[in-house]
Amino acid sequence: PAWAELPATDPDPRALGLTSRHLAYVIYTSGSTGTPKGVMVEHRGLVNLVAWHVQAFCPQPESCCALTAGLAFDASTWELWSALCNRSTLQLPPRAAAGDSLRLLQWWRDQSLAVAFLITPLATLALEDKLINSRLEYLLVGGDRLQRVPASLPAALKLINNYGPTEGTVVATSGRLFSDNAVPHIGRPIANTRVYLVDGHGAPVPFGAVGELYIGGAGVARGYLNRPELTAER
Repeated sequence: PAWAELPATDPDPRALGLTSRHLAYVIYTSGSTGTPKGVMVEHRGLVNLVAWHVQAFCPQPESCCALTAGLAFDASTWELWSALCNRSTLQLPPRAAAGDSLRLLQWWRDQSLAVAFLITPLATLALEDKLINSRLEYLLVGGDRLQRVPASLPAALKLINNYGPTEGTVVATSGRLFSDNAVPHIGRPIANTRVYLVDGHGAPVPFGAVGELYIGGAGVARGYLNRPELTAER
């Protein structure tokens, strides 16, 4: 009854004063490097991620996608909104697969997917145990360091390694890996993203030297929830 008098159409966001700088979500980091921090991600960062993904991997709309990442993991926003914004069918794993990696991968293998994401450990397991659907064209991995590229990848499969902190809206760099890559790389910046390797003085390091990674562009989050000092520092 509370909704009965509301119109069937979406309200005009401009009339409500909404812009791309309003928050899309707040998600907490794992806390592996200290206390978990609430990262405030704006709509513009999520839209940039989705637009890049659709252009790079889903030129044909209305395909079939799967949601394998847990909702507390920011990769779930990548899977969810890339599918819905591309008018794709989003397959949800059965409840029985929760906490059972092998059962999840067996379900995932049986879906008719052209593009799919798996967290790196799951992707490694799927490749080692040959749990890859022959129709799969792109396997996107991320969320953990890929230690090595499998020696024998399925001929039709393109393995894409993705890197990005929560503060960079899921993905900052992306690149295709091949079996002869001795060291798995993290690719190059995605659309509207800049990446710099700098030394302790903030100057770019020479080619081949070790540096700290600085990320700029549309994906950079607003900051940390109720942590203004940490936001200013970063």
